[in-house]
Amino acid sequence: MRKISSAHSEPLHSVAATRELERQAAAGLPAHTLMQRAGLSAARLALALAPHARHIWIACGPGNNGGDGFEAAMHLHRWGKTVTLTWTGLPSGSANQPPDAQASRERALAAGVPMAGVPPENFDFCIDALLGIGGALDPARPGTPLMLEWLAHMQASGTPRLAVDVPTGLDADTGTFTEGFAAAPNVSTLSLLTLKPGLFTANGRDRAGQVWFDDLGTVSIQSDAPQIWLLGADRVPQPAKQANAHASHKGSFGDVAVLGGESTAHSHMAGAALLAARAALHAGAGRVFVALLGSPIMAVDPQQPELMFRSPEALDLAQQVVVCGCGGGDAVRTALPRVLSTAPRLVLDADALNAIAADTQLHTQLTARHHRGYATVLTPHPLEAARLVGTSVKEIQADRLASARQLAERFQCVVVLKGSGTVIAAPGRPSAINSSGNALLATAGTGDVLAGMLGAGMAGGMEAFEAACSAVFAHGRIADEWPARGGGQALTASALASA
Repeated sequence: MRKISSAHSEPLHSVAATRELERQAAAGLPAHTLMQRAGLSAARLALALAPHARHIWIACGPGNNGGDGFEAAMHLHRWGKTVTLTWTGLPSGSANQPPDAQASRERALAAGVPMAGVPPENFDFCIDALLGIGGALDPARPGTPLMLEWLAHMQASGTPRLAVDVPTGLDADTGTFTEGFAAAPNVSTLSLLTLKPGLFTANGRDRAGQVWFDDLGTVSIQSDAPQIWLLGADRVPQPAKQANAHASHKGSFGDVAVLGGESTAHSHMAGAALLAARAALHAGAGRVFVALLGSPIMAVDPQQPELMFRSPEALDLAQQVVVCGCGGGDAVRTALPRVLSTAPRLVLDADALNAIAADTQLHTQLTARHHRGYATVLTPHPLEAARLVGTSVKEIQADRLASARQLAERFQCVVVLKGSGTVIAAPGRPSAINSSGNALLATAGTGDVLAGMLGAGMAGGMEAFEAACSAVFAHGRIADEWPARGGGQALTASALASA
């Protein structure tokens, strides 16, 4: 068993892939072995998380997840803990219980674990073994009202909680969660056999809390190459500048051109472009040019005098990595035809994405870039993604992995779907869910900073997907480290760019 952190990348498996691996593993072991291992692992982790807990409530569901809970109850009871076990199968009995789960229930009862019809009023720790990957909390499903009542009791208690495999109500594939429940503090999740993508994106990180993993001794089982990875520091390419030759010069690390930041009588968005440009400079670009749309050419950025200002027409788009759309408003729409047709390496953000979403000709131009061998990265947040595919934010968030892949396939480019558990997708290759980052990034301008960082990675020679992975992870890692390194200051986008 081990704790999952952002230091290491991990393969992620869907529910279907997990069930197939479970079938293969069980075929080579004595009956009931995997459940016994799972229950023992859950009991050990509970003991480690709450060594001083005296009274532990274990809520067991109708299937194999409940069987894992019965096994854990048996061990904790034997180790001297006061255990109260509730089961959704009462009072009807075990007619529909899977054989392994029934065997575990009988083992727990034979060991003297008391089974109650209602949860205890007072307890120090609780274990959610209700559903796991067994399905959604469908109100029409027998036993669901009881599960909802027990979850509400856990929530109201504020007691530390361990979810076995997957928190009840969380979709293991998508990270969507049953409505009506706020994210609970003090939650940990023990993922069994495989790690599931839903634990790390959408609502997953809030609902699962700290994730632990136990492969149940099945490491030798061969599976197909994972199509999803949890992105950790070990799989993040490092910018070339970290290993530069002594004879390097500013041209060795590429040029980034930031095109955006419209300024009109009614709107001043120059700040977005400047944030992206400053981030590109701090992330290692050799030279950074800024072209503000609809504005007089600035002479200098007092905060970052290294930035070089040009008119949009003066940019050498064919030789630069272009970051377009950080600010810009309607003026971006006019600039995009030239950008899409001329820039071989391009990052499209914010206003550029909104302009493309509203213009079928720009759609066509964007898709055609792939056939010319051009590299493109889109960096939408969920609303921008919804506009691009003509759907709603709810539909995008309902399956973030599928949404990112759909965008990548439609436009034949790399897609960075921002949000909790940012998804990086590209045609024909495994997707990645970022493991770094936190709510400190939920502030204006941090997306502009990400676009600039991504542009710097591409300017330094990284392939588009690698640059996206590197920038997204580094962007999140700064937020993770900020409480220790920020000196008590808020993590503004300007501070993020400098960091």
